[in-house]
Amino acid sequence: MSRRLDIMLVERGLVDSLERAKRLIMAGKVLVDGQKADKPGKFFSVDASIEIRENTPYVSRGGLKLAKALRDFDIDVSGKVAIDVGASTGGFTDCLLQHGAKFVYAVDVGYGQLAWKLRNDPRVKVLERTNIRYVQRSDFSKRIELATVDVSFISLRKVLPVVATLFNKSGDIIALVKPQFEAQRHLVEKGGVVKNPEVHKQVIVELTNFSIRNGFTVSGVTYSPITGPAGNIEYFIYLKLGQKRNNIDVVNLAPQVIHEAHSTIEKRASGCEKAKRANRRYHKYPKHIVAVMITSS
Repeated sequence: MSRRLDIMLVERGLVDSLERAKRLIMAGKVLVDGQKADKPGKFFSVDASIEIRENTPYVSRGGLKLAKALRDFDIDVSGKVAIDVGASTGGFTDCLLQHGAKFVYAVDVGYGQLAWKLRNDPRVKVLERTNIRYVQRSDFSKRIELATVDVSFISLRKVLPVVATLFNKSGDIIALVKPQFEAQRHLVEKGGVVKNPEVHKQVIVELTNFSIRNGFTVSGVTYSPITGPAGNIEYFIYLKLGQKRNNIDVVNLAPQVIHEAHSTIEKRASGCEKAKRANRRYHKYPKHIVAVMITSS
């Protein structure tokens, strides 16, 4: 499935209007799968990676996702040693450093993806071609206190227990939940999309229950301000290990978070649809007729 580039920018929450999307694309500030794209109307796969290079505070939009989670969960990472599981370009790593983290292990199964400025930062240890499922605490010289997790094509159920073993006695985990990789296969729609709020609730409740059974305390749930590929809404869960605290009431909190996420993102999509209709209306008529229509409205 493919869609126009300018429309995807709006739908993913990267910009607030089609007009701004077009300006950025035509200015050469939009990258699709790492390559510059300068035609707003060109079609790309809905799974394509899209980035805007325009005075963004982090090396990728992942930093914007994590920044919201840190705010929502009221987490102070100052002076902490962290591990970024699924580092990719390094959005989470960059966000952690800018929020005061002392050191970050950037782990990814891929190679050559981490941004150059992070690769050369003495506060970052790059562990590429590294599958988190096969690492051990002895692989890290520093004591890890915090973990961020952003993985694809694998369930967090296979990752969280491994990450737990990397802490000495206690630690915090901020994990990005991608419903398309957590839901039962028959609940995932064509193109890897999961839109049903009930499925989102099921995913979050089952994943947090799994976490509790594995010794974690569930301290928070929130949503990502930016959708993933194909427009999937994503969420964050905040887990604590080795700390005696009560679990939040996920069964009652999750529907509230999911409703807010869908309302916010659907409102954005609605604005995009209105802009598309206005754009089609504008180009349907000769310019002198459009001028009369605008003047008389």
